[in-house]
Amino acid sequence: MSSQKLRPRRSFIFTPGLRPDMFPKALASGADIVCVELEDGIAPKDKDEARKHALALFNTPQADDGVERIVRINSMRERFGLEDVNAILASSTPPPALMMPKVKTPDEVVILDQLLTEAGHTTRLHVIIETNAGLEAAFDIAQCSKRIDAIFFGGVDMAAELRCQNAWEPLLFARSRVVHAAASAECDAIDVPYLDLNDPEGMRIAAIQARDLGFAGKGCVHPKQIGALNEVFTPPADQIARARRVIKEFEAADTGLLVVDGKLIEKPVLRDMKRIVAIADRMGI
Repeated sequence: MSSQKLRPRRSFIFTPGLRPDMFPKALASGADIVCVELEDGIAPKDKDEARKHALALFNTPQADDGVERIVRINSMRERFGLEDVNAILASSTPPPALMMPKVKTPDEVVILDQLLTEAGHTTRLHVIIETNAGLEAAFDIAQCSKRIDAIFFGGVDMAAELRCQNAWEPLLFARSRVVHAAASAECDAIDVPYLDLNDPEGMRIAAIQARDLGFAGKGCVHPKQIGALNEVFTPPADQIARARRVIKEFEAADTGLLVVDGKLIEKPVLRDMKRIVAIADRMGI
Protein backbone atom coordinates (compact mmCIF):
# COMPACT_ATOMS: atom_id res chain seq x y z
CA MET A 1 0.00 0.00 0.00
CA SER A 2 1.45 3.37 -1.02
CA SER A 3 2.17 6.01 1.60
CA GLN A 4 -0.04 8.42 -0.34
CA LYS A 5 -3.08 6.22 0.05
CA LEU A 6 -2.47 5.32 3.65
CA ARG A 7 -2.83 8.50 5.69
CA PRO A 8 -5.40 10.20 7.95
CA ARG A 9 -8.31 11.74 6.06
CA ARG A 10 -10.70 12.38 8.93
CA SER A 11 -11.71 15.88 7.87
CA PHE A 12 -11.37 18.21 4.93
CA ILE A 13 -12.16 21.85 4.32
CA PHE A 14 -12.29 24.06 1.23
CA THR A 15 -10.50 27.37 0.89
CA PRO A 16 -11.25 29.67 -2.08
CA GLY A 17 -8.69 30.00 -4.83
CA LEU A 18 -9.48 33.71 -5.01
CA ARG A 19 -8.28 34.20 -1.43
CA PRO A 20 -4.69 32.94 -1.15
CA ASP A 21 -4.46 34.78 2.19
CA MET A 22 -6.90 32.20 3.63
CA PHE A 23 -4.71 29.23 2.68
CA PRO A 24 -2.42 29.42 5.75
CA LYS A 25 -5.46 29.72 8.02
CA ALA A 26 -7.00 26.62 6.47
CA LEU A 27 -3.72 24.71 6.88
CA ALA A 28 -3.73 25.64 10.58
CA SER A 29 -7.39 24.70 11.08
CA GLY A 30 -6.72 21.12 12.17
CA ALA A 31 -8.24 19.52 9.05
CA ASP A 32 -6.40 16.57 7.56
CA ILE A 33 -7.14 17.80 4.02
CA VAL A 34 -7.21 21.36 2.73
CA CYS A 35 -8.69 21.77 -0.73
CA VAL A 36 -8.19 24.95 -2.75
CA GLU A 37 -11.43 25.58 -4.59
CA LEU A 38 -11.63 26.38 -8.31
CA GLU A 39 -15.03 24.85 -9.10
CA ASP A 40 -18.47 25.55 -7.60
CA GLY A 41 -17.26 28.21 -5.18
CA ILE A 42 -15.76 30.38 -7.93
CA ALA A 43 -17.88 32.44 -10.34
CA PRO A 44 -17.12 32.01 -14.08
CA LYS A 45 -15.76 35.56 -14.32
CA ASP A 46 -13.23 34.80 -11.58
CA LYS A 47 -11.98 31.41 -12.78
CA ASP A 48 -8.79 32.68 -14.42
CA GLU A 49 -7.76 34.75 -11.42
CA ALA A 50 -8.54 31.97 -8.96
CA ARG A 51 -6.51 29.50 -11.01
CA LYS A 52 -3.47 31.79 -11.04
CA HIS A 53 -3.68 32.36 -7.29
CA ALA A 54 -4.18 28.65 -6.54
CA LEU A 55 -1.22 27.44 -8.60
CA ALA A 56 1.01 30.21 -7.24
CA LEU A 57 0.56 28.73 -3.76
CA PHE A 58 2.71 25.78 -4.81
CA ASN A 59 5.57 27.79 -6.28
CA THR A 60 7.33 27.48 -2.93
CA PRO A 61 7.99 24.16 -1.14
CA GLN A 62 5.21 23.12 1.21
CA ALA A 63 5.80 22.29 4.86
CA ASP A 64 5.82 18.66 5.89
CA ASP A 65 3.03 19.25 8.42
CA GLY A 66 0.84 16.24 7.75
CA VAL A 67 -1.86 18.27 6.00
CA GLU A 68 -2.85 16.93 2.59
CA ARG A 69 -3.06 19.70 0.00
CA ILE A 70 -5.48 19.38 -2.92
CA VAL A 71 -6.79 21.66 -5.66
CA ARG A 72 -10.34 21.04 -6.86
CA ILE A 73 -10.35 21.68 -10.59
CA ASN A 74 -13.43 22.18 -12.72
CA SER A 75 -15.00 19.25 -14.55
CA MET A 76 -12.93 17.75 -17.34
CA ARG A 77 -16.08 17.98 -19.44
CA GLU A 78 -16.09 21.78 -19.28
CA ARG A 79 -13.87 24.49 -20.76
CA PHE A 80 -12.80 25.74 -17.36
CA GLY A 81 -11.68 22.25 -16.41
CA LEU A 82 -9.57 21.91 -19.54
CA GLU A 83 -8.01 25.30 -18.84
CA ASP A 84 -7.24 24.18 -15.29
CA VAL A 85 -5.55 21.04 -16.59
CA ASN A 86 -3.52 22.92 -19.21
CA ALA A 87 -2.23 25.34 -16.58
CA ILE A 88 -1.28 22.47 -14.25
CA LEU A 89 0.50 20.58 -17.03
CA ALA A 90 2.51 23.71 -17.87
CA SER A 91 3.51 24.26 -14.24
CA SER A 92 6.92 23.21 -12.97
CA THR A 93 5.47 23.06 -9.45
CA PRO A 94 2.07 21.37 -9.82
CA PRO A 95 -0.22 20.76 -6.82
CA PRO A 96 0.48 17.47 -5.02
CA ALA A 97 -3.10 16.33 -5.62
CA LEU A 98 -6.18 17.25 -7.66
CA MET A 99 -9.84 16.73 -6.84
CA MET A 100 -11.93 15.83 -9.88
CA PRO A 101 -15.63 16.80 -9.63
CA LYS A 102 -18.63 15.29 -11.42
CA VAL A 103 -16.70 12.32 -12.79
CA LYS A 104 -19.02 10.17 -14.88
CA THR A 105 -16.72 7.66 -16.60
CA PRO A 106 -13.26 6.14 -16.08
CA ASP A 107 -12.10 7.80 -19.32
CA GLU A 108 -11.97 11.22 -17.66
CA VAL A 109 -9.58 9.96 -15.02
CA VAL A 110 -7.49 7.90 -17.43
CA ILE A 111 -6.99 10.90 -19.73
CA LEU A 112 -5.88 13.14 -16.88
CA ASP A 113 -3.59 10.39 -15.56
CA GLN A 114 -1.94 10.04 -18.96
CA LEU A 115 -1.50 13.79 -19.36
CA LEU A 116 0.09 14.08 -15.92
CA THR A 117 2.39 11.18 -16.74
CA GLU A 118 3.49 12.80 -20.01
CA ALA A 119 4.25 16.01 -18.11
CA GLY A 120 6.29 14.10 -15.54
CA HIS A 121 4.00 15.14 -12.70
CA THR A 122 3.50 12.87 -9.68
CA THR A 123 0.21 14.58 -8.79
CA ARG A 124 -2.30 12.32 -7.03
CA LEU A 125 -6.03 12.21 -7.76
CA HIS A 126 -9.18 12.40 -5.64
CA VAL A 127 -12.45 11.64 -7.45
CA ILE A 128 -15.93 12.87 -6.54
CA ILE A 129 -18.89 10.62 -7.30
CA GLU A 130 -21.88 12.97 -7.40
CA THR A 131 -23.92 12.00 -10.45
CA ASN A 132 -26.07 9.00 -11.25
CA ALA A 133 -23.78 8.11 -14.16
CA GLY A 134 -20.75 8.31 -11.89
CA LEU A 135 -22.45 6.13 -9.30
CA GLU A 136 -23.24 3.50 -11.93
CA ALA A 137 -19.56 3.47 -12.97
CA ALA A 138 -18.08 3.99 -9.50
CA PHE A 139 -16.41 0.57 -9.28
CA ASP A 140 -14.65 0.97 -12.64
CA ILE A 141 -13.73 4.59 -11.90
CA ALA A 142 -12.05 3.61 -8.63
CA GLN A 143 -10.02 0.92 -10.42
CA CYS A 144 -8.93 2.94 -13.46
CA SER A 145 -5.86 4.77 -12.11
CA LYS A 146 -3.15 4.05 -9.57
CA ARG A 147 -3.05 7.79 -8.85
CA ILE A 148 -6.43 7.70 -7.10
CA ASP A 149 -6.12 7.98 -3.32
CA ALA A 150 -9.71 8.70 -2.30
CA ILE A 151 -13.27 8.61 -3.58
CA PHE A 152 -15.50 11.44 -2.33
CA PHE A 153 -19.28 11.21 -2.10
CA GLY A 154 -21.01 14.35 -3.40
CA GLY A 155 -24.35 14.01 -1.66
CA VAL A 156 -25.84 17.41 -2.52
CA ASP A 157 -25.55 17.04 -6.29
CA MET A 158 -26.43 13.35 -6.06
CA ALA A 159 -29.66 14.07 -4.17
CA ALA A 160 -30.62 16.72 -6.72
CA GLU A 161 -30.03 14.37 -9.63
CA LEU A 162 -31.84 11.47 -7.98
CA ARG A 163 -34.69 13.82 -6.93
CA CYS A 164 -34.49 12.54 -3.36
CA GLN A 165 -33.98 14.23 -0.01
CA ASN A 166 -30.42 15.02 1.00
CA ALA A 167 -30.69 12.80 4.08
CA TRP A 168 -29.10 9.62 5.37
CA GLU A 169 -31.70 7.00 4.46
CA PRO A 170 -32.54 8.21 0.92
CA LEU A 171 -28.83 8.29 0.05
CA LEU A 172 -27.76 5.14 1.89
CA PHE A 173 -27.63 3.01 -1.26
CA ALA A 174 -25.53 5.60 -3.07
CA ARG A 175 -23.17 5.99 -0.12
CA SER A 176 -22.78 2.22 0.16
CA ARG A 177 -21.82 1.94 -3.49
CA VAL A 178 -19.15 4.62 -3.06
CA VAL A 179 -17.71 2.79 -0.05
CA HIS A 180 -17.76 -0.47 -2.02
CA ALA A 181 -15.98 1.13 -4.98
CA ALA A 182 -13.32 2.74 -2.79
CA ALA A 183 -12.70 -0.49 -0.87
CA SER A 184 -12.28 -2.41 -4.13
CA ALA A 185 -9.35 -0.16 -5.04
CA GLU A 186 -8.01 0.13 -1.48
CA CYS A 187 -8.82 3.85 -1.50
CA ASP A 188 -10.40 5.95 1.21
CA ALA A 189 -14.06 6.93 0.97
CA ILE A 190 -14.80 10.49 2.18
CA ASP A 191 -18.33 11.65 2.98
CA VAL A 192 -20.02 14.91 1.97
CA PRO A 193 -19.95 17.91 4.36
CA TYR A 194 -22.82 18.44 6.78
CA LEU A 195 -24.37 21.76 5.79
CA ASP A 196 -26.27 22.84 8.92
CA LEU A 197 -23.83 24.79 11.10
CA ASN A 198 -26.51 25.23 13.76
CA ASP A 199 -26.91 21.48 14.30
CA PRO A 200 -23.61 20.18 15.72
CA GLU A 201 -25.28 17.10 17.21
CA GLY A 202 -26.82 16.23 13.86
CA MET A 203 -23.41 16.52 12.25
CA ARG A 204 -21.88 14.24 14.87
CA ILE A 205 -24.57 11.63 14.28
CA ALA A 206 -24.07 11.84 10.53
CA ALA A 207 -20.31 11.45 10.98
CA ILE A 208 -20.75 8.38 13.18
CA GLN A 209 -23.11 6.86 10.62
CA ALA A 210 -20.59 7.52 7.85
CA ARG A 211 -17.73 6.07 9.89
CA ASP A 212 -19.69 2.92 10.69
CA LEU A 213 -20.57 2.48 7.02
CA GLY A 214 -16.89 2.54 6.05
CA PHE A 215 -16.02 6.16 5.36
CA ALA A 216 -12.59 7.32 6.51
CA GLY A 217 -13.62 10.94 6.99
CA LYS A 218 -16.10 13.69 6.24
CA GLY A 219 -16.00 17.21 4.88
CA CYS A 220 -16.90 20.38 6.71
CA VAL A 221 -18.15 23.82 5.70
CA HIS A 222 -16.71 25.69 8.69
CA PRO A 223 -13.60 25.23 10.85
CA LYS A 224 -15.75 24.82 13.97
CA GLN A 225 -16.86 21.42 12.64
CA ILE A 226 -13.32 20.03 12.34
CA GLY A 227 -12.76 19.13 15.98
CA ALA A 228 -15.86 16.94 16.19
CA LEU A 229 -15.07 15.20 12.90
CA ASN A 230 -11.50 14.45 13.94
CA GLU A 231 -12.81 13.06 17.21
CA VAL A 232 -15.38 10.79 15.54
CA PHE A 233 -12.92 9.41 12.98
CA THR A 234 -10.04 9.00 15.44
CA PRO A 235 -9.90 5.47 16.86
CA PRO A 236 -9.84 5.20 20.67
CA ALA A 237 -6.61 4.47 22.51
CA ASP A 238 -7.34 0.78 23.00
CA GLN A 239 -7.86 0.30 19.24
CA ILE A 240 -4.61 2.12 18.50
CA ALA A 241 -2.68 -0.08 20.94
CA ARG A 242 -4.24 -3.22 19.51
CA ALA A 243 -3.50 -2.15 15.93
CA ARG A 244 0.15 -1.62 16.73
CA ARG A 245 0.31 -5.00 18.44
CA VAL A 246 -1.37 -6.79 15.52
CA ILE A 247 1.02 -5.21 13.00
CA LYS A 248 4.01 -6.14 15.12
CA GLU A 249 2.85 -9.73 15.56
CA PHE A 250 2.12 -10.12 11.84
CA GLU A 251 5.59 -8.86 10.97
CA ALA A 252 7.15 -11.28 13.42
CA ALA A 253 5.04 -14.25 12.33
CA ASP A 254 5.38 -13.68 8.55
CA THR A 255 2.10 -15.45 7.85
CA GLY A 256 -1.31 -14.71 6.38
CA LEU A 257 -3.26 -15.73 9.46
CA LEU A 258 -2.79 -14.85 13.10
CA VAL A 259 -4.68 -15.42 16.34
CA VAL A 260 -4.76 -12.34 18.57
CA ASP A 261 -6.71 -12.32 21.83
CA GLY A 262 -8.39 -15.55 20.76
CA LYS A 263 -9.64 -14.10 17.49
CA LEU A 264 -8.51 -15.13 14.02
CA ILE A 265 -7.15 -12.17 12.02
CA GLU A 266 -6.33 -12.36 8.32
CA LYS A 267 -3.74 -10.30 6.50
CA PRO A 268 -6.23 -8.04 4.63
CA VAL A 269 -7.20 -6.61 8.01
CA LEU A 270 -3.72 -5.09 8.21
CA ARG A 271 -4.71 -2.16 5.99
CA ASP A 272 -7.22 -0.96 8.56
CA MET A 273 -4.68 -1.54 11.31
CA LYS A 274 -2.12 0.55 9.43
CA ARG A 275 -4.63 3.36 8.86
CA ILE A 276 -5.35 3.43 12.59
CA VAL A 277 -1.63 3.70 13.30
CA ALA A 278 -1.23 6.44 10.64
CA ILE A 279 -3.88 8.52 12.38
CA ALA A 280 -2.26 7.90 15.76
CA ASP A 281 1.17 8.88 14.42
CA ARG A 282 -0.21 12.17 13.09
CA MET A 283 -1.65 12.91 16.52
CA GLY A 284 1.63 11.99 18.19
CA ILE A 285 0.06 9.22 20.25
